[in-house]
Amino acid sequence: RFETCWPALMKDSHGVIIIFNPELPSHLKEIEMWYSCFVQQQPLLDSQCLLVAHHKPGSAGDMENLSLAYPLNKLKLIHSNLEEDPEDVRMEFIKYFRSIITIMNESREREEMSIIS
Repeated sequence: RFETCWPALMKDSHGVIIIFNPELPSHLKEIEMWYSCFVQQQPLLDSQCLLVAHHKPGSAGDMENLSLAYPLNKLKLIHSNLEEDPEDVRMEFIKYFRSIITIMNESREREEMSIIS
């Protein structure tokens, strides 16, 4: 119902983080739509997208055997459970943000070189 706002959300974005509950089958379908709209249609590189399978505290979800459909299975996927491994999640976010900053810097340098040339 908020699709009319999506262009404003996407404008000048450099990355997309999609957080979903892997225990809800509807979420697995919805992330395909989010990926299509926010990554493929921009277009962003797959390396600019991070999938976060968030497991609620006390859930018995299988963190190892989550199978995602193509093209989602090419993306970086982390599992989060803030009760068990908050530091691991934080480190993965830091790595992701560093990669986005690197992509932005490289893009800016290419743009500056094209102006100079």
